[in-house]
Amino acid sequence: MARTKKRALTAGTVSGSSALVYASVLVLLGLGLLVAYANLLTAFIALFGFFAYVIIYGAAKRRSVHGTVVGSISGAVPPVVGYCAVTGRLDAGALILFLILVCWQMPHFYAIAMYRHDDYAAAKIPVLPVSKGMGAAKVQIMAYIAAFIIAAAALTAFDYTGYIYLTVVLLLGFAWLWFGGTGFKTDDDKQWGRKMFLYSLIVITLLSITIIIDSMLTTGSV
Repeated sequence: MARTKKRALTAGTVSGSSALVYASVLVLLGLGLLVAYANLLTAFIALFGFFAYVIIYGAAKRRSVHGTVVGSISGAVPPVVGYCAVTGRLDAGALILFLILVCWQMPHFYAIAMYRHDDYAAAKIPVLPVSKGMGAAKVQIMAYIAAFIIAAAALTAFDYTGYIYLTVVLLLGFAWLWFGGTGFKTDDDKQWGRKMFLYSLIVITLLSITIIIDSMLTTGSV
């Protein structure tokens, strides 16, 4: 793929065996630090994320159109690791955070696959826009954005955030959903996919900032 051909392993500047040794050392050190300075639960969740990404996603990426879903699961694990490192428990907040990140990543990934369609097709990676077409990808994008809105609003429903957060996240979510709908009228799917990709970054950035501001206002620590 054009966007990855200059990466170290692909270009051959780092050998596969060296990369394996380096990655293994990082995993062991990382897990050791989590056990020593956080807790076993956090280390276990991190190990699950590693296994899901390297083993399951590594196998599914080139074999199944559902590889993107597997990737979103592993991609949602790091924030949960941070949450559990602080709280020491796996609760509704951790689950909601996980669902938010999974639902956000799917439109984000599909948008990348749309505007990089030719790259994925040339590499024979069966992402949804390549395997099922742009229309199917747009339908899935809309469904996941709707699920994202519900998951994000659940933080307020379960008293993790206040109504300032809820107001902002609903405005962001429905604006994102509206923009998703414009994809069915566009004449340039790749250009629309690029814009969807950029909008998804704006959504997750503003969501994160809003959680911080809402927390500060709610606790009175401003």
